[in-house]
Amino acid sequence: MQIRSVLSAALSAVVAATTLTAMASPAQAVSNARACSQQVTVRGYSDDLDKTEYKGAFVGDLSALATDSGGRLFALSDRSKVFAMEHRLRPAGVISLADESGRALDSEGLAIERNGDFLVASELEPSVRRFDQRGRLLGRLPVPESFQVAPAGHGIVNRTLEGLTLDHGGRTLVASMEGWLTTDGMNTRRFQTWERHERGDFRLGRQWAYTAEPGYGISEIAATDDGRYLVLERSFAASVGWTAKLYLADPRRATDTSDVQALANDQPGVRFAQRTLLADLSGTCPSLGAVSHIPSQANPLIGNIEGLAILGHERGGRLRLLMTTDDGESTSEITRLYDVTVRLPH
Repeated sequence: MQIRSVLSAALSAVVAATTLTAMASPAQAVSNARACSQQVTVRGYSDDLDKTEYKGAFVGDLSALATDSGGRLFALSDRSKVFAMEHRLRPAGVISLADESGRALDSEGLAIERNGDFLVASELEPSVRRFDQRGRLLGRLPVPESFQVAPAGHGIVNRTLEGLTLDHGGRTLVASMEGWLTTDGMNTRRFQTWERHERGDFRLGRQWAYTAEPGYGISEIAATDDGRYLVLERSFAASVGWTAKLYLADPRRATDTSDVQALANDQPGVRFAQRTLLADLSGTCPSLGAVSHIPSQANPLIGNIEGLAILGHERGGRLRLLMTTDDGESTSEITRLYDVTVRLPH
């Protein structure tokens, strides 16, 4: 799959908008200067959307990115807004979302079906709802009872469904929990799948477990085309600010944990998803001249990274990614977009 021309132009705009000065060094040296690891390179970033508005809607609080079947890019705000982005990564439309009672969602995850319908995960209940392109609520997918926030289930407030992605066939939807269930180990994260049936509805599928970095939550996931998933983990500590790590998860041999009430990382008879570190974004990425409003931020390039979308393949087998931060409408945070490439290990 080639990068759509609209997205290619958009990413060119991201690179052009960076604070980097023009470089005359050889291409390989430039690549090395921006490399976070052998697998991951940050080509550039843009702060152009920070503290902006579109038709009266605040363009921030961005928690997810997704593309539709035509290659159009959409950004989800956790304030119940979906922004349609034009080729220079500027909003060209805004759609408002609401629950069955007309109330706002804590919208965190976004996937787009081939017919253009939005699948949106909210971490309040938690829930996954389907909306049409006008934002009209079409229905709600079943969610395991154990994922519900206590006392209804074992979920933790503000730590439930965060990541959402559709596989490339559009038949399997996958959601990730940001935090752990109170019945599980603190580093355990559950991933839930839904399978599309003949009528087009999604029904609960298999579930699998993943071991997160201690102190980190999963903020986003993205399906690759071979049954694996990019997993973005991030954390905040007063001493170093935001940190983030990008992993590759392979659940193809993982145990179905749908009927396992309590999970521990070393539990006999339960095989967790295989997990491979691709890059410690905060620890090894160059700062690229970025600034941060958080005095303790160790790497000023990194913020509260919550959104991740795979835009396509490049020559040499690298994936082109777009990532975004969630500024939380805070003066200490920045809405920042990142142009990233990743080479997946075999």
